[in-house]
Amino acid sequence: MNAGERGPELQVLSVEDCYGLLATQQIGRLGVNAEHYPLIFPVNYVLDHGVIVIRTNAGTKLAAANHANVTFEVDNIDQRTRSGWSVLVRGLAEEVTSAHRTELIERTKASGVQPWAPGERGHWIRLIPHGMSGRRIVPGELPPAFEPGAYL
Repeated sequence: MNAGERGPELQVLSVEDCYGLLATQQIGRLGVNAEHYPLIFPVNYVLDHGVIVIRTNAGTKLAAANHANVTFEVDNIDQRTRSGWSVLVRGLAEEVTSAHRTELIERTKASGVQPWAPGERGHWIRLIPHGMSGRRIVPGELPPAFEPGAYL
């Protein structure tokens, strides 16, 4: 790096910044412990008053997440500028069932999360964050595409 050039910078994000970034995306990755391994599942989600709402089908993901500590990760990467951000949420996941308050069931179903994957997605998970952290890589000054002397 030449004098005066600025290199990339790693920024630690505040919880408020993390929530703001989570609100800009629709796809995240849910991490659970199942089948003797940590498993990662891509999921569609929305935020509902600081809680992550996921709509899914019955199966390993739902069984492993229900009443469990899970992780949830969302990121956005720009390969061209070698920049991006990542947010990691740690929290408790719970399936919303008829045993919950009617108000919570209605609010969860009205959250607007729409799965991209085909098939029945009639189960709802609410992930209550216990901790959140985030990082952002801000690119430095990129070197010129050509040396200044290359121009006529």
